[in-house]
Amino acid sequence: MEFVTLNNGVSMPILGFGVYQIQDPEECERCVLDAISVGYRSIDTAQVYQNEEAVGRAIKKSGVPREEFFITTKVWISNAGYDKAKASIQTSMEKLQLNYLDLVLIHQPFNDYYGTYRAMEELYKEGKIRAIGISNFYPDRYVDLVEFSEVVPAVNQVETHVFNQQAAAHELMKKYNTQIESWGPFAEGKNNLFTNPTLQEIGDKYNKSTAQVALRFLIQRDVVVIPKTVNKNRMEENYKVFDFTLTAEEMEKIAALDTGESLFFSHSDPQTVEYIISLGK
Repeated sequence: MEFVTLNNGVSMPILGFGVYQIQDPEECERCVLDAISVGYRSIDTAQVYQNEEAVGRAIKKSGVPREEFFITTKVWISNAGYDKAKASIQTSMEKLQLNYLDLVLIHQPFNDYYGTYRAMEELYKEGKIRAIGISNFYPDRYVDLVEFSEVVPAVNQVETHVFNQQAAAHELMKKYNTQIESWGPFAEGKNNLFTNPTLQEIGDKYNKSTAQVALRFLIQRDVVVIPKTVNKNRMEENYKVFDFTLTAEEMEKIAALDTGESLFFSHSDPQTVEYIISLGK
């Protein structure tokens, strides 16, 4: 496993396991246990995923020492604001059966996210959270938050994959020393990612899948990735991305796949904002 060092000195695995959309409690618990058995130690969940309890049970059942894990959760829009956020983070810790969290993110840049961040800063200073950050913050809101907060976000988790590489946003985060993290590193298979000729050609050279090449590309760009799958064989495949290195020419070929646009939604679109805000209310 390779690691990145966050802006406060905390070490974070560059490869983790995401549990988005794994809502069935038994399936989620099984998946997390499978991931842990494969070697994953970074687990990414969220309040709105409705599976923090299942993740917590799996962590406890695994028998792996707590200090070996890097556990992330995210505060949802309906829990925004200082008081609500602080209470919801405590509830998340209880559901996860943990007495501290490694990383807490503001899930979306809506509602009183400044109040949420103040609560997170306080819990961070108290040692209940090892690192704090944000998710889905576009460059404008990201800079605004950075400039008016005491603690610079350690992480910004955004849509990042070969078709939307976030090059400009990534450079901006480097300027302020915030680690970029990818959600949707496979773009959920959009644009036929798993059969992309460029990725296939490069993968054939290393006897690797298109998925492994897509992950390796991001990792070599110092992007933290949290691929999600319910299949243990795929978990193992996604984990085996540290035994090959893409050449500069191959990196350039994959960089050329970038469209610079989201394959999912825009936080600048009012209808999208209304839809996101309606979730988890």
